[in-house]
Amino acid sequence: MIITTKFVHKHPDLFRYQKADHVFPHDRFLAWSVLRFLPKRITPNQITILRFLLTPIVITLISYGYYTTGIFMFLLTAFTDALDGSLARTQNKITDFGKLIDPLADKVLIGLLVLLLVFQYFSFWLGIAVLGIEIVFILTAIIAQVKFHTVHAANRWGKIKMLLQVLAVFLTLMALVLNTPYLLTYAAWAFGLAIGFAVVSLFTHGI
Repeated sequence: MIITTKFVHKHPDLFRYQKADHVFPHDRFLAWSVLRFLPKRITPNQITILRFLLTPIVITLISYGYYTTGIFMFLLTAFTDALDGSLARTQNKITDFGKLIDPLADKVLIGLLVLLLVFQYFSFWLGIAVLGIEIVFILTAIIAQVKFHTVHAANRWGKIKMLLQVLAVFLTLMALVLNTPYLLTYAAWAFGLAIGFAVVSLFTHGI
């Protein structure tokens, strides 16, 4: 297991369940449509770890040009971001550990795809901007945890940023599959908007 029993016992505060401050409409929809079919033993942190495990598969498929299968696996992997958050909020299973690794899993997925796609099909500076803002988020989270002993969770602006990044990657892959370059233009705009929402999230103490 990635999370060992020893680590859990050593850091119990990180895994203590917390109540959700707010449950969003999409949380209730996912609870009704998808989450009710999950075994009760499944936790949000396990779903987040699944995203880490699926990411290398996505990267490998896209690296070798299996774009159609890569799109499916990418969307499935990105969808786990919605699942773990909704499960945590609707079942009051929010943990500080989840607040830390959930956005990190997002950043690993998007960061690797930026290295793989953005620098190849878009402006070098767009790639630097997208990758740079993610690095800033990671450093901010580390400083908050180490120096101030606080955990910053992703806020609504950060979630919109992630959604736009997923859309941008999807459009990029669709452009490659369908050989339609104009989709790359829409993808570039989506990446640009994501950067804007990332800045807002940063200044509202999100990650």
